[in-house]
Amino acid sequence: MPASAAKQPESHSFNPLFPVFLKLANLDLLLVGGGYVALEKLSALLANSPQARIRLVATEISRDVKDIVIKHDIPYEERAFRPGDLEGIDLVIIAINDKAASTAIHACCKEKRILTNVADKPQYCDFYLSSIVQKGNLKIAISTNGKSPTIAKRVKEVLNDTFPDEIENVLDNMEKIRNTLKGDFSDKVRQLNHITRVLTPEKKRYRKPLLSILLYAGAAVFFMFAGYFILSYILK
Repeated sequence: MPASAAKQPESHSFNPLFPVFLKLANLDLLLVGGGYVALEKLSALLANSPQARIRLVATEISRDVKDIVIKHDIPYEERAFRPGDLEGIDLVIIAINDKAASTAIHACCKEKRILTNVADKPQYCDFYLSSIVQKGNLKIAISTNGKSPTIAKRVKEVLNDTFPDEIENVLDNMEKIRNTLKGDFSDKVRQLNHITRVLTPEKKRYRKPLLSILLYAGAAVFFMFAGYFILSYILK
C-alpha cells in the first residue's frame, strides 16, 4: 500500500505534527523580541543547541536578554523589525506582545516561505518549540499539538523523574556494541534488536493505576540493570 494511502488513526485527537530534530548550527534563526517570552525562547534554544546561529531584533531588549546575547556573542539590534532582516534567514521566532506587529512580520515570513513560530499564536505557527526531556545524549521532545504547553511541561517533569541518570551509560555501551558488529546495515539492526529485546518486557494488560506504578518502578529498575547487561555482552 502506498504511503499516501496508509490508513490514518480513527481517533479525532490524532496529532499530525512530524517530529524533527534540527541542527541549528547549520541554520540561521531570527528571534524577534526582547522581553520575557523572548528570554524563554532564547534560553530554550541555547540550552538545547549552544552553537545555534541566532540573530535578535527588538524595539526594547530587557537586561536579562541583553546579558545572554552578549555572553553568547549573539548579534542583536535594538530597533523595530524590518523586512530586510529576513535576508538569509531559515527560521523565525516572533516573541513580541504586539498582535498587529506579529501578524505583519508573520506575513513577511510567509511571503518568503520562511518557517515561523509566533508566540501564543498556534494558528500562525509552522513549528513549535517542544518541552524537552534530556539525560545526556537521550533527548525526548513532547508535543500537545499546541493545545496545552502546561500539560507538556508536566509530562516532562514525570519523564525527568522516571529516567535515571544511568541512561547515559546504556547509550555509551550500545554505541560500543554497534561499533563492534559485523555485516551490513540490516544485519546490524537485526543484531541490535536481538541484543535489546530482553530489555523490553512483554506487553500485558494492566489496570491503569497498576500500570502507572509499574511504569515508574519498572523504568528505574530497567535502566539500572540495562547498563550491566549490555556491558556484560561486550565483555563476552
